[in-house]
Amino acid sequence: MDRIEEAVRILRHDGLVIYPTDTIYGLGADAFSDEAILNVYEAKRRPISEPISVAVCDVEMAYGIARIDATASSFMERFFPGPVTMVLPARNCLPEILSGGTGLIGIRFPAHPLALQLIEALDSPITATSANLHGARDPASPDECHVRHDLLLDGGRLPGTASTVVDLVHGTILRPGTLIEEVGAFLREHGRENL
Repeated sequence: MDRIEEAVRILRHDGLVIYPTDTIYGLGADAFSDEAILNVYEAKRRPISEPISVAVCDVEMAYGIARIDATASSFMERFFPGPVTMVLPARNCLPEILSGGTGLIGIRFPAHPLALQLIEALDSPITATSANLHGARDPASPDECHVRHDLLLDGGRLPGTASTVVDLVHGTILRPGTLIEEVGAFLREHGRENL
């Protein structure tokens, strides 16, 4: 069994897999399993009221879990795959716990072959939260991933700057990161900037 197959087996049993993205290491769990998501919150010691983003491997998967308007579609065309997270209204298929009661979901389409292979093999979104304890430094290498997990997919040292998180519903940048200037320009172009 190769590492991706092993990771998929773990995810299908509500386990936790650390995986590389184009920014930092993420902690992956089955985004459709309440139990798996609770495991993520517990492993990170993250307050249950704080939303957790999900990662997809293609645009179709994003359409399946969020309500995507013309602006969001343009955003995906410009920035996906890449180091950005877009926040949109969640569809009912996603467990409510992911949105922290907001009704919104953060979607990430990472430009890293291992992350994409994992999501594609599972054929389902996975959680896209940093593989660290809540409030700790974002992990850029495997030895910085100090959070409970069942398997780690080693992608070597990563850039280490977290993704920019942009709320496309309210036109705000929730967390500045990579491509911040480009994301700001996009919001201005589409009349969504509300900084």
